[in-house]
Amino acid sequence: MEYDDLYQAGCMGLIKACDGFDPSLGYKFSTYAVPVILGEIKRLFRDGGAVKVSRSLKEVSLKVARQRELMTHQRGEEPTIAELSQALGIEEEKIVEAIGIYNPTVSLTAGDETGQTIDIPVPCCEEKITDSLSLREVVGRLEPVERQIVVLRYFQEKTQADVGKALSMTQVQVSRREKKILSRLREMLAE
Repeated sequence: MEYDDLYQAGCMGLIKACDGFDPSLGYKFSTYAVPVILGEIKRLFRDGGAVKVSRSLKEVSLKVARQRELMTHQRGEEPTIAELSQALGIEEEKIVEAIGIYNPTVSLTAGDETGQTIDIPVPCCEEKITDSLSLREVVGRLEPVERQIVVLRYFQEKTQADVGKALSMTQVQVSRREKKILSRLREMLAE
């Protein structure tokens, strides 16, 4: 697997995370983004191949690169995404996506004065943290009432009776709904 493909999958995951993030849920962006990015990288391994870039996105990328170069040459500074969007009549999200497909990768090593490389430490994610982030990501994909049940039961550790009172449901209704939700969560986590 090429490093560039992994980087590309990570970038695609980041874009998906930006599109799907809902700040009203009260979670940090990173809590949502990490499992989405990891999911894209896992999907790349599962599908066993390079990241595919559509022809239309390649064409947009070429237009963006030309316009970017022209504007930089004319003004002596890099244009903003908004300026590129306005100049080309293309949505800002598409501009960002187009720029991302051919951006050079960032090395996790840096050279010192002697020319030797120094590894830049990347903090290791604990499996427990990754599992927690993955769970929060799939919980974020549930319907609002289902999400409330999960948050109240497992993040705020409320009883089924307390959840029922908060959501105007009986304890039995909460129990049945919770079983269905947990089954769906298991399926989503297995994806």
